[in-house]
Amino acid sequence: MQKLLSIFLVTALYFFCGEITAQAKKDSITAPAKKIADSSDIKKTKKFDPRKATRRSAILPGWGQIYNKKYWKLPLVYGGLGITAGVFVYNVKNYKLLRLAYIYKIDTDTTNDALIDPRFKNLSSGALRSYRNTFRQNVDYSVLFFIVFWGLNVIDATVDGHLKEFDVNDNLSLQLKQGYSPMANTSGISLVLDIHSKKTKAGK
Repeated sequence: MQKLLSIFLVTALYFFCGEITAQAKKDSITAPAKKIADSSDIKKTKKFDPRKATRRSAILPGWGQIYNKKYWKLPLVYGGLGITAGVFVYNVKNYKLLRLAYIYKIDTDTTNDALIDPRFKNLSSGALRSYRNTFRQNVDYSVLFFIVFWGLNVIDATVDGHLKEFDVNDNLSLQLKQGYSPMANTSGISLVLDIHSKKTKAGK
């Protein structure tokens, strides 16, 4: 009897140890797979970064819009910056010509009048000075507008980047719900706007 009991205990211990070993091997196999799955989920959730859109637009206009896949905004970005850059070049060119024309007009050497641009030859020194100051002011304004358009490009990319984190689908809707409203502290029908965040869904 004791011999049979000993054989039974040894057999049970053998199967028990085998089960533990098999379970340990199973856990060691599934754990890396689980880690890989978790890491892939993290990579998916962290694949898009709104800060990248901000940095890229600050470095190169339109780069953030490309990162956000808002390609239709590229003509607006480059159109605005291109126009302001063109206005800047036009103002600088005329400012230089008017400055030289004014210098030649007020000097005592009449031979320098031939160097004045034909468009400004018939203008008086006072008119030349006034136009020169106006174009000098326009140069400053064109630089300012260029910087403003660049900043708007960065802001637009940043806003679009943050909006991409929210789930905009059929569930994003206004719903009528009946019952108690804790905000109004009354019972009745409430109008609820349901907004789901992608990060919240990923966390669930």
